[in-house]
Parts: sequence; structure tokens; C-alpha cells
Amino acid sequence: MATAQNENSIRRFGVFEVDLIAGELRKHGAKIKLQEQPFQVLVMLLEKPGSVVTREEIRARLWGGDTFVDFDQSLNTAVNKVREALGDSASNPHYVETLARKGYRFIAAIESTAENSSSSPNQAPSPSHLNLDVAPPHRTLIRGLFALIQFMYLIFYLEALFRLRAIESIGDASLSGWGSVALEAAIVITAGVGIPLRCYLLSAVAFDFRGLGQKFERLFPFLLALDALWAGSPFLLLSRIGFGAAFAATAGLLYVPFSERTLVRLAYPIGTASLTK
Repeated sequence: MATAQNENSIRRFGVFEVDLIAGELRKHGAKIKLQEQPFQVLVMLLEKPGSVVTREEIRARLWGGDTFVDFDQSLNTAVNKVREALGDSASNPHYVETLARKGYRFIAAIESTAENSSSSPNQAPSPSHLNLDVAPPHRTLIRGLFALIQFMYLIFYLEALFRLRAIESIGDASLSGWGSVALEAAIVITAGVGIPLRCYLLSAVAFDFRGLGQKFERLFPFLLALDALWAGSPFLLLSRIGFGAAFAATAGLLYVPFSERTLVRLAYPIGTASLTK
């Protein structure tokens, strides 16, 4: 009997679980520190998944009518702590959605331990991410990795432009006729296009632009072609690094645009907007 009660007290969503009896939030089984008030806010949201929990309901239950505090500030702080613990974002929520002047809503799928035990052992778990069959990692890490890739390409472009004379010498030595001129022209044109493009992507991820997912999907075919051209740049250093290293670097660079797309889909799933309506 006690085991059944314990099972019914646990709510799972993605890689997280909430133990209502122990008053704990866990990720992959490890306890995450969350103060009592934010935890109770999370519990209220889990009690009504998919439904709006109004600010008045939260105030009546957690603060009471006779408590004289800055309620709005206290509630905002509590919700922010919940989002921080879940690695969530107000602008692009996976778990807690804000409804202006109304309240909050828990938008992720929730399952109880009891439901898991009664389901078929061969039943595949539902994906916890809208676009990929993985749980959403911490968005700050994802956005940071995406920004680092943009910095990498900016360095490529600027380094090539600053060393255009050296590239001209390499072209003259290895290419005949107009080949050297064509190489220089390709570098100048693609770098000239790539620099503002990378600056746009950097600013979008820095300011957490919610529409980046859709924008990136439209840009991806062009970005793939641009990155494929620059993937051959290690062969300009063939005399220094050798064929093997140049080939390996080119192979790695050919994968980078696909890794960018994966990072964008993790941090900015296109289906989030429809889910949160």
C-alpha cells in the first residue's frame, strides 16, 4: 500500500521527476536544489497540466490573504527559480508557459510512476522534445555552442581576408590560368556574405530570438552551400599540414552545418509555438 502511494506521488516529465511526498525535484535521479516556495509553485502547475493556474490561485494557496509582501515580485522570483532549475526559458518555454496578466501553464507531457508500471514494458516512451527523440538539454549550453560555431566562422573569414596576399601566392603556385583569381574572388565574395550572416546568427542567439528556428530552416540550404565551400579551406594549408590532416579537417567542417541545425532545433523547436497556444 505504501509503495503504491509512493508511486502515485511521483510525476515525471522529460528527464525530470517530482516527488510530492519527499518534496524533491530530481534530474536523472539526482536531486536538484529548489526552495520550498518555488517547489510549491511547480507542484500547483503539475496538478493542472495544460490548464492555466492563475496568479490569484497561487497567491491564495501559497501566500494567503493576510500576508503583506510584494506578491508580484515574489511570484516572479519563484517562477524564475523553477525555470532555472528546469533549464527553461520564458521566451521559448519547454515546461512553464507565461500567460500575460493571467498566470502560468505547465505545457510538457506528465506521466506518473503508476502509469509507467501499468503500461506495457515494450511500449516506447514518448519523446520529450518536439523535434528530436531526446530530452531538452540546458538551453544556455546549446546556445553557447551555437555561438562558438559562429565565432569560428567569423575567424575563418577575417583570417582569410587579412591573409589574402598569402592565399594569392598559394593559388599562383598550385592553380593555373585564372584559377588563382577565381579562388580569391570566391573567398572575398563568400566572406563578404558570411560575415553579416554570422553576425545576424550571433545576435539572434545572444538575444534569444524566438523565431530563430524558422529563420534558420529557411537559411539552411544557403548556409550548407556556403559552409561546403569553406570546408575545403584546409587544403590551402596542404603543404604545411599534409593531405591526411587537411582531409580530416574538411570532413569535420562538412558536418558543422548539420550540427548547427541540430543545436537550433534543440534550443528553438518550431513546434513550440503551436504547443503553447
